[in-house]
Amino acid sequence: MGHGMDRGRAVGLWLLFTATWRLSCSQVATGTPKEAELNDNITIFTRILDGLLDGYDNRLRPGLGEKVTEIKTNIFVTSFGPVSDTEMEYTIDVFFRQSWKDERLCFKGPMEMLPLNNLLASNIWTPDTFFLNGKKSIAHNMTTPNKLLRLQDDGTLLYTMRSRTHTHTRMYLIHPAEPSFLKDAS
Repeated sequence: MGHGMDRGRAVGLWLLFTATWRLSCSQVATGTPKEAELNDNITIFTRILDGLLDGYDNRLRPGLGEKVTEIKTNIFVTSFGPVSDTEMEYTIDVFFRQSWKDERLCFKGPMEMLPLNNLLASNIWTPDTFFLNGKKSIAHNMTTPNKLLRLQDDGTLLYTMRSRTHTHTRMYLIHPAEPSFLKDAS
């Protein structure tokens, strides 16, 4: 009696599996409207990316020979320290954001902003920004480079990276309420 139950269960499971498999195959073949829209967006996104770097030279800054490229920067401090008053040094962890416009990267599409893979950052022009008083800077690369690159349809880029910078600064300890600043330059 127990043996017959096992066979009945096996047949039932086989029928359930077959019905589920056929249902999933028919959905894959026909697709839902949302899936079709997603596939269309992926196709459009791929076409934009394919054409974006056609003839682009990342050795040349935007507006070369015409105007100065304005870089807007923003720093979000995630940790500060240790501080050495005897060596006049400190370490700071930051999210360092830079934004600029590169009209060579303008695009037309259904989306206003493209989130891009951090690998694309090596294929586009990026500012050579550094900290004047920095002794050593390390970009975080765990588990992948901690970089974010976003491109707006008008060619405006937002490039964010996480880094740790060891800096030297004069610490005038006569007036400890006056802060010492991290200086950046490009």
